[in-house]
Amino acid sequence: MIGQFRGVLLGTVLLAPLAATAQPIDLSRGGAVDITARDGIDWRQSEQMVVARGNARATRGNVTVTADTLTAWYRKKGTGATTGATTGATTGPPGLPDAGETEIYKLQAAGNVRVVTPTDQVQGDLAVYQIDQAVLVMTGRDLRLTTPTQSLTARDSLEYWSQKHMAVARGAANAVTNDARSISADTLVAYTSDSGEPGAAPRPQTQPKSGLDPSGASGKLQKVEAFGNVSIRTPTDTVTGDRGIYVPETGMARLMGQVRITRGQNQLNGSEADVNLKTGIAQLLAGTTGRVQGLVIPSDPSNQALTTGPDGKERTTR
Repeated sequence: MIGQFRGVLLGTVLLAPLAATAQPIDLSRGGAVDITARDGIDWRQSEQMVVARGNARATRGNVTVTADTLTAWYRKKGTGATTGATTGATTGPPGLPDAGETEIYKLQAAGNVRVVTPTDQVQGDLAVYQIDQAVLVMTGRDLRLTTPTQSLTARDSLEYWSQKHMAVARGAANAVTNDARSISADTLVAYTSDSGEPGAAPRPQTQPKSGLDPSGASGKLQKVEAFGNVSIRTPTDTVTGDRGIYVPETGMARLMGQVRITRGQNQLNGSEADVNLKTGIAQLLAGTTGRVQGLVIPSDPSNQALTTGPDGKERTTR
């Protein structure tokens, strides 16, 4: 059975809403949201789904989702996985059976997708939100997550794990902070605090088993982890490695695994390097191998002297 309703009638069914007082995008908590669509809304009872078409918009509190098409799947409460999240769909279009016992467990937005709060925005071509896990996955062209502290872009996908306060960008990923520092890699994971307050605790160092979160982003950016073809550029150096960790508060990044520092024609190779993005100074570390290698071209105008400190670290000096 397929029924058509004007957009306002679907406001209590389509989306599990975002937390009204939180700035990050969280589609797993709260009550119903208001839905509008230019071309109407279908309720497909036999498929247990509703579809809003044409300039579709879902709004609740300070969160807005816009797309060409919005689709939501619902079920009876208690029939799926539970994570402590409130899915929120307690009523539905006229005639929805057991409306008070239903819940939305999956939302899909397709075409020109924007998910926006006063502080954060995610954009792409296709978004799928699994409410049981509180996870948003965005794919398509021009993937971008923008927050007060960073811009995170990717080629393949962006994932947003709001309750875990982290974000992941996959494929030619690039993170740029609001002071123009940047780091790129095959995969980037950004961790934030619960809020932007300086005393907020940083997120765990390890990646959660269930996945990676595009970022509980209204909080302060605590750390960025990078995996595969990691690259950091300073005004004078390009530093590459297999993996890395960057802490914005200190401006320090550590790269590990087949590290190379390149300045002009000069190259230094080692197993680890520290890069101070505030000063632009890179330090090559011998690590467990106990050795570093380098190629220094004396005639290169960009050449800078190499010194070894009392701790045995090779340093490039300005």
